[in-house]
Amino acid sequence: MQYVTSVERIGIEKGTRKGLLQGIDTCLQLKFGAMQSELFKEISQIQDVEQLSAILTALKTLNTVEELREIYQPITE
Repeated sequence: MQYVTSVERIGIEKGTRKGLLQGIDTCLQLKFGAMQSELFKEISQIQDVEQLSAILTALKTLNTVEELREIYQPITE
């Protein structure tokens, strides 16, 4: 197995994040039209690649903005 340096690992993560954000942006445009811009601004602040991946996967089946926000905004009581 080839050794991956920390610099390479960071580059891979940045590239993965960029690709996930592009996919999320496209899905938001298709699902929510005019609201896409506001939603994308919120989501693009997320750095966690796993959370972005979960958002992209969920976009296939969710139907409302509230369902989407439940994925990435913590519930505060």
